[in-house]
Amino acid sequence: MGCWAKLKSSGWVYPTTVLSIYGFLANCRVAEPFLTPYLIGPNKNISEEVVTNYLFPIWTYSYLAFLFPVFLLTDFLKYKPVIMVQGLFLVSNYLLLSFAPGLPAMTFLQVNFGVVTSTEVAYFSYIYSVIPLENYQKATSYLRSAMLTGYTFGASLGQMLVSLGGVDYFYLNAITLGIVCVAFITSFWLPMPKKSMFFRGEKAEDSLSQNEGSLKNDRRRGSEADKEGESSEDERTGHAGSAGWCSGKGVTTAGHLLWKSFKESYSSRQIVYWSLWWALATAGYMQIFNYIQLRWDHIEPSASSSIYNGAVEAVSSVVGAAAAFSVSFARVTWATWGELALGLFSAVCSGAVYLMAFTGSIWACYAGYVIFKSCYMFLITITIFQIASNLSMECYALTFGINTFVALSLQTVITVIVVDEAALGLDIVTQFIIYGSYYAAISVLFLIRGTYTACARHRSVDRTEPREKEPGVEVIAAEYL
Repeated sequence: MGCWAKLKSSGWVYPTTVLSIYGFLANCRVAEPFLTPYLIGPNKNISEEVVTNYLFPIWTYSYLAFLFPVFLLTDFLKYKPVIMVQGLFLVSNYLLLSFAPGLPAMTFLQVNFGVVTSTEVAYFSYIYSVIPLENYQKATSYLRSAMLTGYTFGASLGQMLVSLGGVDYFYLNAITLGIVCVAFITSFWLPMPKKSMFFRGEKAEDSLSQNEGSLKNDRRRGSEADKEGESSEDERTGHAGSAGWCSGKGVTTAGHLLWKSFKESYSSRQIVYWSLWWALATAGYMQIFNYIQLRWDHIEPSASSSIYNGAVEAVSSVVGAAAAFSVSFARVTWATWGELALGLFSAVCSGAVYLMAFTGSIWACYAGYVIFKSCYMFLITITIFQIASNLSMECYALTFGINTFVALSLQTVITVIVVDEAALGLDIVTQFIIYGSYYAAISVLFLIRGTYTACARHRSVDRTEPREKEPGVEVIAAEYL
């Protein structure tokens, strides 16, 4: 009990530990790599065409519909309730998968899962509202590691149960149901944040500048006065927030802070380009991730051959994490060469998707997926670092939400045109050819832009020696990583 009390009083260790445990359990979805074989197999007996052109698009539309309202509601409710909702909907998701028969139930399942994915913003944002600024980097690293470890462990366990134990897909869903139930219970242990980022109450906006001034005076008086000033500021902010979130002025204040954060986020042309790649590439990544199991089943039908979906997902996650981790060792001035790197690795992504589209070998398709996911993880890590290094966490949370919303909007457009049976309703092979062409277009765009940026900065260095930073532009070198 003494260790537990010490952990809870540590400030940042307790919420980070509990949220990491939740992240591990919520992503330890043993059955997820085998969702498509489960739906089109004897358990649910839904045709491949219905799954491709009807069921999966519903998830995309639901995700888009819920994302922006949930983003605002997450901050308004102070994160924890939304994480608990995510846990609850994960439980209902696997209850439906395990016990609900028929196409209508699976249709509702896709809407249910849209809520689950839209609430992920709470998981990523919660920790910044309950821990000190100096612990952001460590906490972020631990949370992402917990998610990755959970997903890898779940995929590996699922593959071992299927390949070595011959376990039916139904029992994989039952096991996952038990795990997400524990995740839901874990969410109750999270401490409730005392303040939100944007909904700060009526007095928040007026008191911000006064609090900043008082804190500066406190710092001059020494570290003890510092702590007292920060404590009193938290009390004032928490009191203001509890008094006036729902008032008209509180909403106006939140709107003003949102607009101010939006202008700061996209005032830099460089951040706009990084965000553009984020939105374009993530739209393609989500589409491929959503439909890759159908492509694998098209090459090697799960009903008549052994499948290794779980193993491939586990390997791709580990390789992708290693690629992302390697960013910290890259001695590159990303402000100069970053856009060119986006173009080059997007070309590799395009080649990997074309390989998945045209190959008749399941192993070549598996390899293409691992290459594609690794390149995406490498590039999205660079992009996140570049954006986060130039913005406050307040602005970063908003930028993350906006970029994800734009990516999802693009994915919805692609789904409506290419996948939905009401439009083209293309087969899975043709879809992947289009996705390969999509990444090829991204590659060309950023190769052109990256070449221009590199040449412009090279000429600037030649004209001004020693090199000086341009006003208002952050030059991001390897030490920032």
